[in-house]
Amino acid sequence: MADIKENTNKKTTAPPKSDSDKRGSRKPKPKVKTGSKRQSMLNTQKLAPFKYDMNEVLSASAMDPAKTSAFLASVIAKGSRVSTKEARDYAKTFLDSGDLTKEEFDKISRLMDKYSKYR
Repeated sequence: MADIKENTNKKTTAPPKSDSDKRGSRKPKPKVKTGSKRQSMLNTQKLAPFKYDMNEVLSASAMDPAKTSAFLASVIAKGSRVSTKEARDYAKTFLDSGDLTKEEFDKISRLMDKYSKYR
């Protein structure tokens, strides 16, 4: 047992780092797109002309003027954030309730198609 000497003064060195442990040498993981399907939405860059055309249609309609501003705001919000299909469904509820005629609904639908884009 006298043969074994402990050397406490000996410096220990860490094992050399591999290439994957060095900073900046890791390859970034590829990003996986988990986006939703493209759908038709109102073009936010053309909202002013859309509002102008919608106000022309709504001013000629028989809808109560107090309802028209809320209706227009909801159509714009749904059309630009969700989809034009949702905005069209919302406008259809006003058609079913009798606030809009079929011709006015068709004009509104054409305007939504005209001022929309896929994103």
